[in-house]
Amino acid sequence: MTERARYVDPRTGRRHELSERRWRSDDGNPMLVTPLPGIGRDDIDSRTRSLWRYRAALPVAIDRPASMGEGCTPLVQKRWGDFEPHFKLEWFNPTCSFKDRGAAVMMSFLRQIGVDAVLEDSSGNGGAAIAAAGAAAGMRVKVLAPSYTPAPKVAQIRAFGAEVQLVPGSREESEHEAVRQSESIFYASHNWHPFFLQGTKTLAYELWEDLGFVAPDNVVIPTGAGSNVLGCWIGFKELLAAGQIRKLPRIFVAQPLNCSPIDASFTAGVDTLVERAVQPTIAEGTAIKRPVRLAEIIQALRETNGRTVALTEEQIAAAVRRLAACGLYTEPTSASAAAAIDVLAQRGDIRSTETTVALLTGTGLKSTQFMTGLFADAAVA
Repeated sequence: MTERARYVDPRTGRRHELSERRWRSDDGNPMLVTPLPGIGRDDIDSRTRSLWRYRAALPVAIDRPASMGEGCTPLVQKRWGDFEPHFKLEWFNPTCSFKDRGAAVMMSFLRQIGVDAVLEDSSGNGGAAIAAAGAAAGMRVKVLAPSYTPAPKVAQIRAFGAEVQLVPGSREESEHEAVRQSESIFYASHNWHPFFLQGTKTLAYELWEDLGFVAPDNVVIPTGAGSNVLGCWIGFKELLAAGQIRKLPRIFVAQPLNCSPIDASFTAGVDTLVERAVQPTIAEGTAIKRPVRLAEIIQALRETNGRTVALTEEQIAAAVRRLAACGLYTEPTSASAAAAIDVLAQRGDIRSTETTVALLTGTGLKSTQFMTGLFADAAVA
């Protein structure tokens, strides 16, 4: 008999019931859900064209999903130098980023246990995803965003009816303010809450199905807080446990050199924060100085025999141009995954005979100001 799912603090082993309204452990750490047995192809609800086709893989039954059709995004193969990687186009999600996966599952679950109002902190895509899922679920949403957040991203969040509070200072100040306000409204953080990862793990199931029920050899992921890394790690481990795949894909993390704490720690061989100079980056979606799940991200890389790549601004901008030349209009944050393919190939980490997937997590429409400048320069040239 399979043990019922519970929350677990991976750093202490302490467990909590899923029915508890909590976003962190009693020790103040981010939590995971205890390991699940995974599902097979016969468990997929083929009548449903969204991530909810994998609902049998979730820790609990979600009776009324707050869904906008997230998931089932295209997987396209393109020539990239000597390689032909597959690109997963996650901007086909409803708010144009992968975060709709985590938001839909998390918000559906929270509504089911009686939460009717939530707080989130985000510099853009996460806030938009949770605001949209909140609107679909009939829940009140408040988003704390850095005061420098681009106006179009703030407008998208507000369009879904969410309240936006702009917080002066760094990105971390928004999180600190959210923790302070969590005493009066439930903190449904996409970086902290375990059910967000239960949504992003559907990427693993989807890639498995996309590729004819076979796991890829390599998955390259643009990474800030790590929810896609951890989601893929969790999902592919479930598929391995269910006997659906033979081995875990290698997970590779792509970060901008200007903000690359995961690369710094992994390169140093530790799972604690290694200080590295932080500067502004065009890949602002991954500019997370202190990922709260750093230890788990490093564990995922080690378990899958993965590695990290830290990219210059020039490498990322060049990848934006190359992707556009292939017909893929991708924000710089996402383009870092494509840029990393070149580095990984040069290092011998990946081979052209292997199946490599790069996750393109958001559209270039999310970075209109940067894209306007980049391609205005191209027109002049």
